Amino acid sequence: MAKIPNSHRGLLEGPVFVTLVTTMPDGQPQASPVWALLDGDDIIINTAVGRQKDKNLQNNPKTTLVAINPDNPYSYLEVRGEVADRIEDDEQTIDQMAKLYTGNDKYYGTVTPEDQREVRVTYRIRPKKVIAN
Repeated sequence: MAKIPNSHRGLLEGPVFVTLVTTMPDGQPQASPVWALLDGDDIIINTAVGRQKDKNLQNNPKTTLVAINPDNPYSYLEVRGEVADRIEDDEQTIDQMAKLYTGNDKYYGTVTPEDQREVRVTYRIRPKKVIAN
């Protein structure tokens, strides 16, 4: 397992939008902006069940995440890793992310309408290679 250097941990402790890169079934890369949390050296992301990134990560657990320092775009972190865990129906994590990224205690009803609930899924990404610039 690769380590996230102390100099760049702030990019994953938020609130910095991270680009998640997955692989489509035909091999084409697919990129999505996501919220992220750092747990030790693992990166936590959350999405809705059935979205393309969810399907792609289930099909191929290898992924890359890129976080760019909003104050200095030449300072960035690239993490190449693999899914270590997938947890469905996890509103606690999306609420924690909503608090960090928006200041709202809850995701549903404050960030997105209550009536647009989706089944949430949390991914734990374990770093295999880290490039910090």
